[in-house]
Amino acid sequence: MTAVHGDATVQSAIFRERGGLAGSLSDIFWRNPRLLLLLMLTPPVLWLGIIYLGSLFALLAQSFFSIDEFSGLINREFTLKTYGELLIPANLDIIFRTVLMAAAVTLAAAVVAFPVAYYAARYASGKWKALFYLGVMLPLWSSYLVKVYAWKLILAKEGILNWFFAKLHLTWLLEAWLALPVIGGNSLSVSYTGTFLVFLYVWLPFMVLPLQAALERVPASLVEASSDLGATPAQTFRNVLLPLAMPGLAAGSIFTFSLTLGDYIIPQIVGSSRLFIGQAVYAHQGTAGNIPLAAAFTVVPIVIMGFYLWGAKRLGAFDAL
Repeated sequence: MTAVHGDATVQSAIFRERGGLAGSLSDIFWRNPRLLLLLMLTPPVLWLGIIYLGSLFALLAQSFFSIDEFSGLINREFTLKTYGELLIPANLDIIFRTVLMAAAVTLAAAVVAFPVAYYAARYASGKWKALFYLGVMLPLWSSYLVKVYAWKLILAKEGILNWFFAKLHLTWLLEAWLALPVIGGNSLSVSYTGTFLVFLYVWLPFMVLPLQAALERVPASLVEASSDLGATPAQTFRNVLLPLAMPGLAAGSIFTFSLTLGDYIIPQIVGSSRLFIGQAVYAHQGTAGNIPLAAAFTVVPIVIMGFYLWGAKRLGAFDAL
């Protein structure tokens, strides 16, 4: 009887309703945890739905309008005329140029990041790993514009890079490179080469960190077993490391590719007068006042990234995530 009475006392203490509004709400949430979860998730979901998805759908709707050629006003009737304007040679050239630059930056970032990430994951420890993270993260702590303008000075004719080539008596090599069509120019600061170098520097940490995290999960015993079975380093890389590092490569490539696709500041400061998608959006929604065409241009990176993610999923890049 004493035990039963004690259990009843404990239960009454637990389930006894508290006084006041706060106590009543606390009791309701305690008995209905899903209600509390719903209330906690409602504000961020509303923010995401209204601010982000709402603006995205508004942008998509704008792309189906057109500009009246006589008055210059927006004709708010459904039409595919604006998307047809994307197919003219000048606009197709902008799209192809941006996609090629994004692909080149992504590929170069993967090549540069892989040995750095592999060393950090396999050999670095203690203070050396801390130094690695500091070195990778430090550029992200400085202002984006400061970094871009710093590279503008580095790549200029009077910059340190030209001085370095002159000290090594390799000015002829730099001039020969700048004389090449398309990728060359008057100086590195007004060429596609300079734009590529700045893109690579700014987005490289977004490739290194996911790749390093993926390589850290690769057991060292697998690499040793591959060597013991007679595999060459190239075979070990191709058949062991690369497949297991694919989730990190996929994550890093999504960052670098998408960020390059949408950036307009770097090509505006370091590069030639030929536009990228981001610059085209900025120009059409600004001075040109062609909001529908600007919206249509912004849909292009969304569609490209959709196909990119679909292709990566089909190749099994996300299987180990």
